[in-house]
Amino acid sequence: MQIEFTRQEQAFRSEVRSWLRANVPAGERPIHSDRNLDIREFDLEWQRKQFDAGWAGISWPSEYGGRGASLIEQLIWHEEYARAGAPRAGSCFVGLSHAGPTLIARGTPEQQAFHLPRILRGETIWCQGFSEPGAGSDLAALSTRAEIDGDHLVVNGSKIWTSYASVADYQELLCRTEAGGRKHGGISWVICPMDTPGIELRPILTMVGPNDFHFCQVFYNDVRIPLANVVGQINDGWSVANATLGFERGTGFVADQIQNSELVERLIAMARERRGLDGLSAAIDDGDFASRLAMSRAEMAGVRAMTYATVSRAANANPGPEGSLVKLFFSEASQRLRRLGVDLLGPEALELSSDAGLTTPYLRSHAASIGGGTSDVQRNIVAERVLGLPRGPRP
Repeated sequence: MQIEFTRQEQAFRSEVRSWLRANVPAGERPIHSDRNLDIREFDLEWQRKQFDAGWAGISWPSEYGGRGASLIEQLIWHEEYARAGAPRAGSCFVGLSHAGPTLIARGTPEQQAFHLPRILRGETIWCQGFSEPGAGSDLAALSTRAEIDGDHLVVNGSKIWTSYASVADYQELLCRTEAGGRKHGGISWVICPMDTPGIELRPILTMVGPNDFHFCQVFYNDVRIPLANVVGQINDGWSVANATLGFERGTGFVADQIQNSELVERLIAMARERRGLDGLSAAIDDGDFASRLAMSRAEMAGVRAMTYATVSRAANANPGPEGSLVKLFFSEASQRLRRLGVDLLGPEALELSSDAGLTTPYLRSHAASIGGGTSDVQRNIVAERVLGLPRGPRP
């Protein structure tokens, strides 16, 4: 699959490349910090810099303050962004790639006017309150409940694996507002201010390190949220949530794909310099390493072709289920690639060092096949919505 870029698109690429070359922060984005406060400050400052230069919200319509870029221009932006070594969206990701696009598609004018400019200007951070301890990968099995009390919802329950909850200002919260009906009905998508009384955060320490507070469990104890914060209609949150997840599976993976393609070439160079398992010949001469390196290079080329094909077929900016194909294949191929890097390092990988930037990304890569829908969820989506295979009635 190959996309022919027009002169206008080539000029756009040149403009993007020049701006990024001159403006990408010289220092590295913090990885471990006290409760992620350093990460929040870094991410918001970089977001403000993009906003001031007119690059914030690359995919957002111009009438909502975004760049209004076409799908091809978005593809170019993400490619050049990765090649420039620009910082990941990090704690700004949910606001830019989930909440913002969801509010654009389903929010009220009041919700849009209040939240969208703040997201783009780097003033607020959002987190996602979808997953629950007892629901596994079945999002519709959520049990966090919200009862209507006058002009408020009263929320009780718990969410887990909430990225950057410790530094977030708002949360996209899914809660059950009607019991006893269809499992996929009775759910509402709600804007939850994270400073609301009754919210308790419990950081989840991970194997990445003692100061990594990427994940939290969130508890809601009689949390009162105005009904005006419901996005879409009460009990119609399932359709709103599907729109949210669709945006997550869109072109945003392009930067990661570029980074992984470059990592493959780095590993090939390392394999030529490092000794193999026999301690004598180069690792590249080891049949297993050579085979895995070749497969990783092919997989990265394959996922890039899938992304190009998806973009070229898209008639508009609304993501379709084909994004699940890309998400599924990429997340699992990424894990294999990161594991290959750790195997190539050998015992050095046990030190949790930043050698070649391989160890921490490998540990975090295990979340790639969980966040945004597990691999099993993606397979079900592909089977039902892409392949058209039959499925039994939903409860």
